[in-house]
Amino acid sequence: MQRRRVLGGFGAAALGSLSGCLGGAASLFETTQSDEPPLVENRPDAVYVPTHVEGMEMVGTTDVDDVRVGVMYSYPHRFWVVENEGGEFVTTQTPVEASDAVHLMATPWDPATGTVVPNAGLSLEIVREGSLVSEEVIYPMLSQRMGFHYGANFPLDGDGTYEIRVSVGGTDIARYGSLDGKFGDGASGSIEFEFEERELNDIPYRLLEEKQGTRGALEPMRMEAIPTGTAPDPLPGTPLGRGASGDAAFVGSLVEADRFGDDPYLAVSARTPHSGLTIPGMALSADVGDGETYSGRLAPSLDAELGFHYGASVAGLAPDDEVNVSVDVPPQVGRHEGYEKAFLDMPPFELE
Repeated sequence: MQRRRVLGGFGAAALGSLSGCLGGAASLFETTQSDEPPLVENRPDAVYVPTHVEGMEMVGTTDVDDVRVGVMYSYPHRFWVVENEGGEFVTTQTPVEASDAVHLMATPWDPATGTVVPNAGLSLEIVREGSLVSEEVIYPMLSQRMGFHYGANFPLDGDGTYEIRVSVGGTDIARYGSLDGKFGDGASGSIEFEFEERELNDIPYRLLEEKQGTRGALEPMRMEAIPTGTAPDPLPGTPLGRGASGDAAFVGSLVEADRFGDDPYLAVSARTPHSGLTIPGMALSADVGDGETYSGRLAPSLDAELGFHYGASVAGLAPDDEVNVSVDVPPQVGRHEGYEKAFLDMPPFELE
């Protein structure tokens, strides 16, 4: 891999087109963890600027029943998964393996509204000339440049033509409005993938020496073909306030609409603090009016106007009610570098 030769020409103007998938390798088929930049010491327990930023290549899109899935690839790289160690949630690094050739990323969304669809298990099979090269249920993830997506490192078998078979499981989260009834059934599709090591070598890559490890984030990518899952701001409805926990930002709203039923609807949107990217995979509950108006779960939900959020119908909910939110389980999603220290220790908060 000739990654180092692109560093000098990869200036600030190029950063606007990057995907935010982090990590790298020195050789396409002989990858070692030592080829990645060392992690910054004393990283904050918050969102921070990663050590580097890199580009990606589009593989293509496929329609899988109601869902459209876009698949991309970049250098293989480290990422983190969330684990429960005796009641304490921590992130554990998944290093690059010697056999890893690429990091594949897949984003599912509703093509009619552009709403990214989390909470739907996604797996990939890579096939070449009828033979299985690799198969994996890939991780739900958060990236500063791509927002929510699914991703994992995969081996390949050299240059050539591959078929990527995409399987999407049905989601059981609540869906409203034009999304009601969609995404409930599992389905599969496929994309043809022409891979050349030379094209991987040409993907831009840049170290962020001055800002790495400081609080902040890379800007999300801007691509017409694939949405990043940015949360609406302002949130539709009557504002109930904002809050913060574990460096995540929260916005609450009272929505009165027929699609939510006869009672007012309490919507709480969780998003990253700097870029407003939707954070799925949490368990939230709320107390309204000291628990007298409502005390219970906020269900993960999808709505074309609210996007992915956590919500509940609350009889008697009023704009001036005190709303306290508890994070019962922090986001159970993998993290790219820059997110692995955030969204773990999440105390209760009030929407103000």
